[in-house]
Amino acid sequence: MGLIAVALRQARALEASLRLTTPPAIAAAILRYGAMVGCEIEHLPQAPRCMELARDQIRACEEAGRSFPSGQVIVADRLTGGKGRFSRHWHAPAGGVWLVLTLVNTLLARHALLLPLAAGVACCETARHFGVMATVKWVNDVLANHRKLAGVLVETMRGPQSGEDYVLIGIGLNVNNRSFAPELRDTATSMADYAGRTFDLSEVTAALLAKLSWNIGLLHQVEAEWLAACVEEDDEPPHHLIEAWRAVSDTVGRRVRFGFNVALAPQFTAQVTEIDNRGRLLMRLADGRLVSENSGEIAYL
Repeated sequence: MGLIAVALRQARALEASLRLTTPPAIAAAILRYGAMVGCEIEHLPQAPRCMELARDQIRACEEAGRSFPSGQVIVADRLTGGKGRFSRHWHAPAGGVWLVLTLVNTLLARHALLLPLAAGVACCETARHFGVMATVKWVNDVLANHRKLAGVLVETMRGPQSGEDYVLIGIGLNVNNRSFAPELRDTATSMADYAGRTFDLSEVTAALLAKLSWNIGLLHQVEAEWLAACVEEDDEPPHHLIEAWRAVSDTVGRRVRFGFNVALAPQFTAQVTEIDNRGRLLMRLADGRLVSENSGEIAYL
């Protein structure tokens, strides 16, 4: 925990200097809004599933009459029961970064809906920071050399005592783990596979938390700007988080198969034309019709 916390302070200090196009005052505000990320870091050698540990801690805090520390992070060296969407097994051996970030959600719905995209951007930017030219596939799968490098799972929870809305952001990033289960060998990769070298896990974890801090802070900063300007929902300007997502994604223009569980129940094939200001995927069907989806999965064709 100590090494990650020290590295996080250094990574957070570096973050604003990397955002060369952001005015200093705005950068300071973004970092201030995102400062809660990593306020507490719990580092475990092994866990069944970080999401469940976070839920247990929320319940324990509320039962004791204490406020949950928004921004708390649980990091495990390995998971024995990691899960992705639809309870798919997530291979999480030693050598990767496996964590959950828990936030008390204070964002309005139109900005909170972009948290999954913010997490995907943060993962991709982290890989790129270490020389791995990753891309994001909508919504937030991170790929390198057309193989999955990282996955994000966002779950919500209502506080049993307080009624607070909690957002749990689970992230699995393959870093030094280079051995995969047989069913993943053709579809998964790691930063070490890509770069041909190993990485300091504390530095990678800290960089990821700093990128999460920035991108989540960006959501809060945009919300504050829009509220101050009384921006109406039907007259929203370009969203800075969506622009950041577009900068690291290769989804627009691709032919895809879409479904809410695309592996087991694909619904249609289409060409992606755009991601709109609310993170919705716009696709054109073979008959020319344009459809939009705000949740689901795609597979590249």
